[in-house]
Amino acid sequence: MLIDTDTWEIRYLIINTSNWWLGHLVLIAPKWIKEVSWPTSKIYVDMTQQQVKDAPTFDPSVPFSLQHEQSLQTHYGRNGE
Repeated sequence: MLIDTDTWEIRYLIINTSNWWLGHLVLIAPKWIKEVSWPTSKIYVDMTQQQVKDAPTFDPSVPFSLQHEQSLQTHYGRNGE
């Protein structure tokens, strides 16, 4: 998870796509989640698998910036969300 250290808000979940797409790490905002299945340990989002595949790759060794966040929101068509 990426957490805002000022507010302790969970800003993004770090998703490892290794089970279906070459092991990239991508970010998904909690507010984009439409369903959580605890029995199957799955999260369902309101976006296509292709959108997630094409999402900007998250690199935990690079500090997350406002530019990264804007790029991510633009990619998912979620500007300001």
